[in-house]
Amino acid sequence: MAAPELVPLGSLTAVMGDSHLVRGGPMGTRIVATVADVTWSGDRVNATLVSPAAADWLTMGPDRSYGTLDVRMTLETDDDAIIHIEYQGRIDLGSGKAVSAPLFQTGAEQYEWLNRVQAIGIGQNRLPTDEAPGQITYDLFEVRPA
Repeated sequence: MAAPELVPLGSLTAVMGDSHLVRGGPMGTRIVATVADVTWSGDRVNATLVSPAAADWLTMGPDRSYGTLDVRMTLETDDDAIIHIEYQGRIDLGSGKAVSAPLFQTGAEQYEWLNRVQAIGIGQNRLPTDEAPGQITYDLFEVRPA
């Protein structure tokens, strides 16, 4: 079987807001982090965060070296369409490197093609500093079977 084609969808940057640690739950330790801002820039889609109901419910692995991402957000495109994005994935908590599998939902006719797309995101997390909030930036790709 031939390898799939990866078609660029652009770059997505999520700026993180407040976070809370939930220790000892039945699923393990969680970091619940709000997403304060999002920008998706690409040839086919340009969008920003439209709803404050955006967060990552990250579950840390038992040795705390990796995490399982669980992210949901709603964006508005530069031509006023609404796109809901949700993705799961893994992040190496030491290096900040992440891989995600975004799915899209929209009722906007011009972006209906996104409803059929399975994407992947290759990301890099940047931890917060005194000067800047934490953020993660993904290169997004549409996965097309060969």
